[in-house]
Amino acid sequence: MAVYTDVSDEELSSFVAAYDIGMPLSFKGIAEGVENTNYLLHAEGGRFILTLYEKRTKSEDLPFFLGLMRHLASKGVRCPMPIVDRQGESLKRLAGRPAAMMSFLDGVSVRRPSAEQCATVGAALAALHEASADYELARPNAMSVMAWRPLIAAVGERADEVALGLAEDIEDEMAFLERHWPSDLPRGVIHADLFPNNVLFIGKQVSGLIDFYFAANDAYAYDLAICLNAWCFEADHFSLNITKARALVESYSKIRPLADAEKAAFPLLSRGAAMRFLATRLYDWINTPPGALVKRLDPVEYWRKNRFHRRMMSPADYGL
Repeated sequence: MAVYTDVSDEELSSFVAAYDIGMPLSFKGIAEGVENTNYLLHAEGGRFILTLYEKRTKSEDLPFFLGLMRHLASKGVRCPMPIVDRQGESLKRLAGRPAAMMSFLDGVSVRRPSAEQCATVGAALAALHEASADYELARPNAMSVMAWRPLIAAVGERADEVALGLAEDIEDEMAFLERHWPSDLPRGVIHADLFPNNVLFIGKQVSGLIDFYFAANDAYAYDLAICLNAWCFEADHFSLNITKARALVESYSKIRPLADAEKAAFPLLSRGAAMRFLATRLYDWINTPPGALVKRLDPVEYWRKNRFHRRMMSPADYGL
């Protein structure tokens, strides 16, 4: 569930009155997502997504996120466009929360992507990286390698409540990743969370990329590794579908060719990308109290993926 903050009729009417979109016709919460509160607003001027930013999204980061979406949309990337009010402002407050209204994108997310859909996602990610290259704002990646150990330390031995032996295994893996993590790969603005629920399709074509609230400056190839983990594994989370993986990376490379250093680092980046989501999922799994509205995601899925990548020694194993 992703409706954490209720909006009264009076608050909604006052908020909408600041925009040139006419009267609200319908207003309902959107269940998908785990970070912020989202509503679908149907007004006389069309359909919009109204987002209220909860505590896990820092207010000081919002100008970066909203500006990035405007920048990408202006370059032809299919992503939400922040709507401005009559004063030219896109970031406002509603029900005690920072809030913004976005253009609505048609399309549906897929649960079991095909190889063809993986290919279109690879092309869309490369186009995003190309379009963001001249974005003037910057934001360090707060969820890169240096952020994982504090999350793991906060869990400690309780990791074994999730899977026996997990605590020791994560400690060994973190030590390896910290020693070998690359720092000299091509960098720019990345999405950092391009999971299937953040991509919309009409048929087999991408109709929209959404949820840019982990976007930051980091290695482009790391973003591709995040996608591979999210899109190209079988349902057991321990077997890579090489057809999907090759479709993803080959389509990406046709638009933004990977440097030799990026190819060489890809097994390590994929391993680290799995650790990133293992760490955050594990932290939430242990620390989220019963009855909380935040939906917990299974950390074992990404432990299995991380262990898979440890066996991969060559970029050729990923279609590179």
